[in-house]
Amino acid sequence: MKTEADYAPASGRPSSGVTSPGGFLAGAVHAGIKYPDPNRLDLAVLFSKEPCTAAAVFTTNKVKAASVLLDMERLQKGKISAVIINSGCANACTGQQGMADAVSMAAMAAKHIGVKPESVLVSSTGVIGAMLPMEKIKAAIPKIKLTVEGGHSAACAIMTTDRVPKEVAVKADGFTIGGMLKGSGMIHPNMATMLCYITTDAAVDAEFLQKALRKAADISFNIISVDGDNSTNDTVLLLANGTAGGETIKAGGKEAAIFQQALNKACIYLAREAARDGEGATKLIEAKVCGAATVKDARLAARTIIGSSLVKTAVYGSDPNWGRVLAAAGRSGAALDQDKTELHMGGFCLLLKGTPQPFDKKAAAKYMNGKEVYFKVDLHLGKGEAMAWGCDMTEEYVKINAEYTT
Repeated sequence: MKTEADYAPASGRPSSGVTSPGGFLAGAVHAGIKYPDPNRLDLAVLFSKEPCTAAAVFTTNKVKAASVLLDMERLQKGKISAVIINSGCANACTGQQGMADAVSMAAMAAKHIGVKPESVLVSSTGVIGAMLPMEKIKAAIPKIKLTVEGGHSAACAIMTTDRVPKEVAVKADGFTIGGMLKGSGMIHPNMATMLCYITTDAAVDAEFLQKALRKAADISFNIISVDGDNSTNDTVLLLANGTAGGETIKAGGKEAAIFQQALNKACIYLAREAARDGEGATKLIEAKVCGAATVKDARLAARTIIGSSLVKTAVYGSDPNWGRVLAAAGRSGAALDQDKTELHMGGFCLLLKGTPQPFDKKAAAKYMNGKEVYFKVDLHLGKGEAMAWGCDMTEEYVKINAEYTT
């Protein structure tokens, strides 16, 4: 089973996270978009000294924020130099004025940086249905200082109900990948609710970059769950500026597999941290399903297990009620023969060939009282395999979301 040490979290300052790769700068300020606390950063800019080849994956929700619609359009037209991001207001379901505000926000950032407006993307996160306080944003943008050290401030500025910033840096032979993510609630597969920015100084072919990101998202951001909801603003953006030099990485080339592996590593780390930091969560849940008839079946079963409210509450209560895990796998839509199925939790074998196994319930409960709980389901039907990540569900989750706008 994977642990946090198997991934490559950002470490040290100043150049961890999105500014780890060469040529990237960032900065953030307090604009007062939602919270009056002057120490709370809520407006950030990520900038590349060289225009970037860009790829993105967006929300699958039919209701899309103005920022998402604008970015989808601009990504089709050319290279990207920067992205401006705000927290505290989603600028979603805000009509024509919301779109005009997104365009204006990009233009103001472009003027501050000294680049073309159409090369600037926009992201917003926060309350749906509220208009952006444009006067506050206009006043704050000129105060943003872009530095290598600003990557961490940017990661803090994009947080909403997150308890901690989420950053990663992965060094490969000849290039670096950095990233930052916000995500804590409204997290569910097929683009969990998040804003995620990944940077690299590798030179990457545009077509391969998009395919690589989608592949990485499928095994990371699309297989985590906190609460079964997804949002209107979900964005994962990958920027490649090529400042590390070297030949352009293309599909089928010798560097393609290395790039994909590094990108997967960064995305999986950030996805796990989003699940770990779920609203009100106290524990990370990891579910591995192997021996499935197909990879699709393995993903279905793993996602259903970590998304099950009954599994999540059992983990919260340190209750080794393993039947909930099996029931979730059984209703997932994956092929399953209960007489062949095997279930493990940590070092405990709970089910073997459909037969319950004796285990020490007190010891199992003690294990579940830790910060990470691992389930492994072997369906013994094929070679399909997948992993998914979620978190427990607590009273605090209800409290956070019952009082979100009040």
